[in-house]
Parts: sequence; structure tokens; C-alpha cells
Amino acid sequence: MKALIAVLPGDGIGPEVTAEAVEVLRVVAERWGHDFELREALLGGCAIDATGAPLPPETLELCRAADAVLLGAVGGPKWDDPEAKVRPEQGLLGLRQALGLYANLRPVRVHPDLVYASPLRAEKLSGVDLLVVRELTGGIYFGEKRREQGAGGERAVDECAYTTEEIERVVRTAARLARGRRGKVTSVDKANVLETSRLWRRVTTRVMREEFPDVELEHLLVDACAMHLLSRPASFDVIVTENMFGDILTDEASMLAGSIGLLPSASLGGEPSGGRQPGLYEPIHGSAPDLAGRGVANPIGTILSAALLLRYSLGLEEEASAVEAAVSAVLAEGLRSADLAAGGAAASTSEIGAAIARRVAEAR
Repeated sequence: MKALIAVLPGDGIGPEVTAEAVEVLRVVAERWGHDFELREALLGGCAIDATGAPLPPETLELCRAADAVLLGAVGGPKWDDPEAKVRPEQGLLGLRQALGLYANLRPVRVHPDLVYASPLRAEKLSGVDLLVVRELTGGIYFGEKRREQGAGGERAVDECAYTTEEIERVVRTAARLARGRRGKVTSVDKANVLETSRLWRRVTTRVMREEFPDVELEHLLVDACAMHLLSRPASFDVIVTENMFGDILTDEASMLAGSIGLLPSASLGGEPSGGRQPGLYEPIHGSAPDLAGRGVANPIGTILSAALLLRYSLGLEEEASAVEAAVSAVLAEGLRSADLAAGGAAASTSEIGAAIARRVAEAR
């Protein structure tokens, strides 16, 4: 297979963890005889410094032409003024919107050798294997924002809006994925308070009843879901929810696995065709500028994001599974980055990446 992959290392630890994922992709290409062209571009704070814009036109052009996009992370203290007119996060939000990436997939699995790293008791973690599907281009993050003066002083407004179409397409994505898993979708909203959530619940119920009658549907209020993620996490299969709720819940769910550095994500757009779908792939962690340049960042979330890239955008299931198996094998061998070392010896970013790449090269 021939494929163009845009690589956006970004800021902070982004370049370090992305370099390890790129090496794994190179090994995959060599092992299975693919031709991957991996082309780098700027996004986020580094792009602001170089061009004045968080999403330069040449970056957007490359991403539109690519079969898939691999991203490290964006942001950092240097660009952390929330009042600034130009911010790194605008580049990421703009890229998601420009590419029509409306469904963010965040899988959470608990590796048996990492149960100690989670703040939950071991018995709560048995069988945890869930997938959060977060709507990505609507809701409060993309709504109208304004400030105005009133009798009580300054007033700030963030509009949260959803359309029937936006809800339908992300619910269909979640239901299709549930069919290939355990056949259950939990839709999360705040329908007892919010009008957008009442629409969300009504549309979700109709889509699931008419198009996916074979998939079980459960509705949960977001506060109840936050509680159940800690009290009964193994009961969840696929969770589908709106933008802000998904952003918060997935950071909570990352603690089930033991470290936010372990978890990948895929942001998908368009309709699947021939097992392939346009997408952007990134770890769910941030740029962690305090760790940058020290060789201690955990590259596993980014490497597993590359596995999702192989699966969803390139349709290479065998290769994706081989990368995931390599990660599991390395963890089973006891190799740990600093966030998982629990006071023991920690392996460097490059040591972990190299060990996973070797395992992929040996895949049968």
C-alpha cells in the first residue's frame, strides 16, 4: 500500500513521542511491504512562532492531501494567555473543523500488568474495555462567544448548539462500532436541564430504534456517568456524548488505565469506504512542557494512536493489531516509563519506542 501521512509533532513532548510512533510506522512499512511517505508540518505554538498562525495554510494543504494525520500535542506556557487573539489550540480546533472530523474515538483498556497504577481497586478494573465516541465539531467549543457590559458588570456568553444532523452522524458512528464490540451504546447527556441534551436524547433514541435495533441503548445523565465510570467501569461498552462532556469524561476514564500517557485517540470524518476513513490521530495527553527534552515522556499513547491510524484510515487491521500486541508484550515484560515506574527503574522515551518497534519487526 502507498499512503501519505502528515506528521505534526507540535509542541512540548510532542516531537519526542511522535518520533517513536513514526519509527514504528516505518517498521510496519518495511515489515509488510508498504510505501508510507511521512511528511512533517507545523501546528500549534511552534507554528505561531514560525509563521504567526497556529494552522499555516501549507499545513492545512498537506493534511487535506494526506491519507491520515498523526499529531503529537499543542500548547505550552509560552502561549498560555487565554486572552491572546492567537493561541495554539485554535490550530487544532481549526484543523478538526476544516477536515470535517466530527467523531473522536478514545478507547480505554486496562492492561493486567498495570492495575497497580490505577487509583481504583483491582476488582473494579477487571474486564474494563470501553470506547468513548465524542462529538468533535459542535457544541459549546464551537458556539458563538461574546462579552458584554451589563448592570452587574461584565457578562460572558458561550453558546452551545447542536443540529439533528450533527447528532445523527456521531450516533451512527458509535452504533457501528458497538456492533463490532459487545453491542451496547450508552448515550450521555444532561436532558433534565439542557435543551441541546433533550434534542440529543430524542435523536439518539430514534436513530438507534430505526437503524440499529440490534444494539442495546442506555441513557445516562453526565453526572451519573462520571460516577459510574468509577463505580462500575466494566459495564460500559461504547459511550457516545457531546463535545464538552466527552472531553471531561475521557480524562476521567484515562485514570482507569493508570496513566493518561497510555491512551490514544482517533478523530474521524466522512463515511467509511472500503474499510478506510479520513482521520487525525493523537494521544489524549497534552504537551507536558515540564517533561520536554528530558526523554521521560511516555510514547505509548502516540504509538497506539498510530495503530488506530493503520486500522481506520489505511484499513490495515493485521498491522494495527501487531502494533497493539507489541505494546502489550513490552508492558508485560516490565518496561515502564516514568509515569508508570512507581519508584522503580524507568525506561526512557526512546527505549520504550525501540522495544515496541523491535516487537513489531518480529511479528509473524
